[in-house]
Parts: sequence; structure tokens; C-alpha cells
Amino acid sequence: MSLKIAVLQGGISSERPVSLRSGAGVAQALVEAGHDVLRVDAGPDLVETIRALRAACPDVVFNALHGPLGEDGAIQGVLEWMGLPYTHSSIRASALAMDKDASRRVFAAAGLPVAEGRVVTMDELAAADPLPTPYVVKPIAEGSSFGVEIVRTGSNRRQTIAAGWAYGNEALVEEYIPGRELTVAVLGDRALTVTDIVAASPTGDFYDFDAKYAPGGSVHHVPAQVPEPIFEQALRCAEAAHKALGCSGASRSDFRYDEDNARLILLEVNTQPGMTATSLLPEQAAYCGISYPELCDWLVRDALTTRGKRPA
Repeated sequence: MSLKIAVLQGGISSERPVSLRSGAGVAQALVEAGHDVLRVDAGPDLVETIRALRAACPDVVFNALHGPLGEDGAIQGVLEWMGLPYTHSSIRASALAMDKDASRRVFAAAGLPVAEGRVVTMDELAAADPLPTPYVVKPIAEGSSFGVEIVRTGSNRRQTIAAGWAYGNEALVEEYIPGRELTVAVLGDRALTVTDIVAASPTGDFYDFDAKYAPGGSVHHVPAQVPEPIFEQALRCAEAAHKALGCSGASRSDFRYDEDNARLILLEVNTQPGMTATSLLPEQAAYCGISYPELCDWLVRDALTTRGKRPA
């Protein structure tokens, strides 16, 4: 059954270029799946975005936005107000996942393994190390590793980071977990597989923006070659995190695997996983025998089942 689909892309966050690439890929995939597709650029004028969506009169909206206002519950609220079914998670789940401090509290309450950490002000960070080094400084509500800094033992960058911080007056500080970067995508209520990510950075231990999106920025090993108990723990933790936040559609959970201490730490859940050619969700879906067009088609049909009725 062909559907009329609006692909919402762009946005005004620092992840706009990634969203445009996600939107382009998704739109092409949905056309290949036999749907009538219109791309809507969610720019700085919300009224214009609403007008464009009303003019499109879609059966369902594919939310391909990333970052603040796109995956934090804001645009989800607009779409709810308009009565339009949309892909991925609800207002509440999106807001919780985007707030790294709130989500880690949810994970801890659910018994999931999280790193030691706390929220600090920039004055506190400038004055002293809030945790033993090495530790990680993160914006509370950003995606794609924007603003993430690692303060290593012997580093003198702490005060520089505090002085140049552009993400509000607070940050989440967590212990640095050495080891490997693992990720697990959840589709519906089922974890797909585990990917081991090797970043092509100077240290090879930080999956930053370039590692995520630049060609050759990282190498993905699917499935991850890790001990079976760790592999299974990652799958179950991703499913539990997805459920604890109340996610729907698809999500992706990111982990650090500390091999020396045989521990797996949940870092965060992304409710709007990237859908570019180098993105992890399409890659894991393909490993499980789900093509890119099939994945996009499943997401829009799941949205109709979850938030609306199928058209006659």
C-alpha cells in the first residue's frame, strides 16, 4: 500500500548537515519502496514548517531531524498538536533520552550499568577536577558527540574547556571508560546485533563527529567480536534501555566495553539514529537481512500503527 509521506529534515541544530543527508537517503529509499514522498526542510521559521506540512497533508511524517528541537520532544509536540503520525519516539521518551543526566538516572533506576558521574557548573570545572582523571565532559543535551571533551591525566585543558564552553552553564562529567566502543540498534522491541566501532582518530578511542560521518572516519565490525556474555549483555541492555525510556520505532544504545575489567557501560540512547550511508542502524538492519528501503518502510508503518490509523 502506497503512502503519502513527508520526510522532515534539516532543522536548526548543529546536526543540520547530517539531518539533510539522512533525509535525502530516507526519501530515496521510501520512493524505492513505492511511496509518494515530499521532503520538508524544518528551518528557523516554525510557522513555515507547519504550513509546508499542512500543504503536504501526509499520511505519516518520517522524522529525520537530529539534535536539539529535532529529537528532544520539541518537534514531536508540534506533530502531536497537528495530529500527524510520526516515526520514532514520543515527546517524553525523546526528551528523556536527549537529557543525558535525566536518562542516566533512568538507566540507573532500571539497574543498567552507567559510569560514575555528575552535573557540574563551569565555575566548578574551572576551579578543580570534579572527578579523578581521566574523565569526560559532555553537553547535557547535544548529539553526535558535539562538545565532548576528554580530560586526561596531566592535561592542562580543564580551565580552557570551562572558559570556552558553549553549551550552557552546566555539563555532565563522567569517568572515562577505556576500551572499545560498542553499539546496538533496537527495532520495535528487538535488538538487532552488536557493532564494534574503531575510530580513525589519533588515539583511536573516541567516536567523534568525524568518526561518525566522514568517509573512512571509522571501521565498523558487524557483528562485534567480543565474548558471548558481553555480546548478550549488550543486546539485553539495549532492549532494557529502550523500554525504560519508553522508546518506540528505532533507537540505538552506545556502550563502552572495558576489556581489562570485563565490564560493559551504557553511555546513552539515541532516539533518532542516523540514516546516512555510513550510519549504524541501516548497517545492522542489513546484517539482519532488512534492506534500507524495507527499514524505512517498516518505520513509517510502525508509526501509523503506534500513532494513527492506516488510510483507507
